[in-house]
Amino acid sequence: MNETTHRSIAAVSALLLLALVVVWAIESQRAQPVGLTPTLTGEVEYCQTCHVGLPEISPSHPVDAFGCVVCHGGERLALEADLAHSTMRGGSNPSDLSVVEQSCGGSECHSGSAADANDHIQRVMTSIQATYAGAIANIRYTFGAQADLVAHQGIFAVMDDQITTTTGVPALEAFDPASDANPYIHQFGDNCLGCHLSAEPPEGEAFARLTGCAACHTPDINRFPEGQIHQLTTAIPYTQCNTCHNRGNYDLRSMEFVERTDEPLDRLHDYYQPIAQFTQCEWTLDCIDCHTPEEAMGNGDIHSNQHEVVYTQCQTCHGTLDELPLTQTIVSEDDLALRLAFLNPVTELNVGDTILITEQGEPLWNTRVLPDGTYEMVGKATGEVFSFRPVMGTQCEQDVTEQRSYYCHECHAVER
Repeated sequence: MNETTHRSIAAVSALLLLALVVVWAIESQRAQPVGLTPTLTGEVEYCQTCHVGLPEISPSHPVDAFGCVVCHGGERLALEADLAHSTMRGGSNPSDLSVVEQSCGGSECHSGSAADANDHIQRVMTSIQATYAGAIANIRYTFGAQADLVAHQGIFAVMDDQITTTTGVPALEAFDPASDANPYIHQFGDNCLGCHLSAEPPEGEAFARLTGCAACHTPDINRFPEGQIHQLTTAIPYTQCNTCHNRGNYDLRSMEFVERTDEPLDRLHDYYQPIAQFTQCEWTLDCIDCHTPEEAMGNGDIHSNQHEVVYTQCQTCHGTLDELPLTQTIVSEDDLALRLAFLNPVTELNVGDTILITEQGEPLWNTRVLPDGTYEMVGKATGEVFSFRPVMGTQCEQDVTEQRSYYCHECHAVER
């Protein structure tokens, strides 16, 4: 073997050694697989290899039980990001209504029975917030596209899966503004469909929210680092509701949205637009302290307008001059009130406690009847404790037949 051959072998060996060193260096820098085997699936997944330190999404969705893939989809064994994310549902938001049944459904999760109060997806899909059916019915009726104010169309087609409907509306067709001849309906479709749960929000921090269930249950997304939004909560502040509500008004002449231009300096003026008077509880509390899950998320029926859905009034908590508010004593560990209190533990609720309920029987689980006959409410978003009295036995001069909230405003409105 001559010298040239020796040199060639040495050069090849050096290159091979260098290549091995480079490969070793690359592999040593690559994250080692971090496996998780959630108890619900029993199948290992490697999402936490990259998503290390991501906060748990909620106490009711522990990662050890759920993992990531059962909700988000994705390739559970992949270690390369593009491949791992290639089959994810809803991008980074599996609660988007286009995929929510695959992500969050199932009889043991959020598409269970109404009797067990697990029919969340059906309730949301038929809700006014999702279908926008009330606004669509009003516009189509105004411009002669339908003969009444009953909802016939929604943002998407949907059926009431319940055996009977209390509203007489068994289904909605998908709203197609282009199929209507009136140009104002076209403009409504172009300019006024930004607040239902399937819509991407307009630009600006005031409108910042996600879609689907996360539109409400993942509040204040501005505070999350890019790509790190990972929170579901039932402690929803009024500011989250305001990403859709109280942001402005629709001009029915031009069919355009006119954003509010005032710059509120306190909660009273931030809560509502400066167009009416409100009692102290209406702006001191958060929206979810008064409005129940069925009002906000729907009750499974398809409704034609918001008036059919919103029924909480002053008398719900305060009663009238001749009737105390409705109450219920918790007698079972399986009571829905205890389940709701577990999901948002701002107050300790126990069997034997007496709480207020709505006329529909929904538990106002953050309230409690005190031994002296007064009542206590704990703010679901703030944890602040409020004490209040029933109207019965006071000097109130109300007419017991006039119980809409605006009658109470005549005496109890706060100056703005």
